[in-house]
Amino acid sequence: MSTVGDTARFLIIDDHPLFREALHSAVQAAYPDGDMVEARSIGEALELLSASSAFDLALLDLTMPDVQGFDGLLQFRTRYPWLPVVIISGHEDPKIIGEALSYGAAGFIPKSVRKDELAEAIRTVMEGAISVPKYYQAAAPDAGSADRAELVRRLAMLTPQQLRVLNMLRQGMLNKQIAYELQVGETTVKAHVSEILRKLNVYSRTQAVIEVSKLDNAELFREHGGF
Repeated sequence: MSTVGDTARFLIIDDHPLFREALHSAVQAAYPDGDMVEARSIGEALELLSASSAFDLALLDLTMPDVQGFDGLLQFRTRYPWLPVVIISGHEDPKIIGEALSYGAAGFIPKSVRKDELAEAIRTVMEGAISVPKYYQAAAPDAGSADRAELVRRLAMLTPQQLRVLNMLRQGMLNKQIAYELQVGETTVKAHVSEILRKLNVYSRTQAVIEVSKLDNAELFREHGGF
């Protein structure tokens, strides 16, 4: 939480200048004395958090250029689990909202809402509640809910570096390619892969990718053209 007096601090993460401005305006309407910091990518946001973790709320656009799907949200939940993250998205499908909430989002705000509704949603989350669109109704649990919840729990056990390695595995990269990208030795990559398999309780990198892809809901991503 914020350590600068009683001033609430907000981290706005969006790659579109106009919407960063819209979020800035909504936050200011809800908290006139709030301190706002902006980031144009997940990487930039993580650097800001590394330098100063004194933020009360992060407003995250689901469609960011340097991540796929919910990877950005998972990175924040893993590295900064105490930081409430509200997803801001142009997509309004209830399935996407449910996915975001299952990964630990503190709320989901469609980009189509009015400024006053956006401000009210921000206040709701800051007061400790979860904010979702009025039309949203959580889907009834299905037979796979327990398995999904367990996999999400296991993903939360991965370190930030292991999450990066897992994301590269999903892209089909070989160990030597991952080592080059991360500037580490192949032995280190192999160790990360072994830990990923152990924590996810799977026996091969292919199985790890298949299991995680179930959480991504690939068909839904294709239907909406990706995030």
